[in-house]
Amino acid sequence: MKRETLFLKIAVFLIGAPIVALCVLGLPWLAMDVAESDSKLAYVVYGILVVMYISAIPFFIALFQAFKLLSFIDKNNAFSELSVKALKTIKKCAIAISLFYVAAMPLFYILAEVDDAPGIILIGMIFIFGAAVIAVFAAVLQKLLKNAIDIKSENDLTV
Repeated sequence: MKRETLFLKIAVFLIGAPIVALCVLGLPWLAMDVAESDSKLAYVVYGILVVMYISAIPFFIALFQAFKLLSFIDKNNAFSELSVKALKTIKKCAIAISLFYVAAMPLFYILAEVDDAPGIILIGMIFIFGAAVIAVFAAVLQKLLKNAIDIKSENDLTV
């Protein structure tokens, strides 16, 4: 295994570990805390928690695809249709995450209005724009990789 991809694979793992901890420990603790408080905003917090849990699924799918992409690079198989497919999956997962949080923005707005904290809306926007940036970046890489594969295929045919 190459050192560069080993570092990146460790980074992918370290990106996923806090999200696993949040899903296993943090969000259930928050749900129990809201349930015990008997707040009128419990439905809003539960809605945001549901969106967070649902968005974790495409997040981990994208991380797995990134790990696969690094494995393709290890095997000198980076310029292949499998890599293009992995980037396409990452792009679709990032778009899905953005759409989930766009759908949850009214919940963030309700929470910000009642709590008088406009920063909560910014937190929701960070999720949306962060995933959108990843989707655009994956789309650009997918197109570049597809063009490189096409050029490589043309060069192989001319020899």
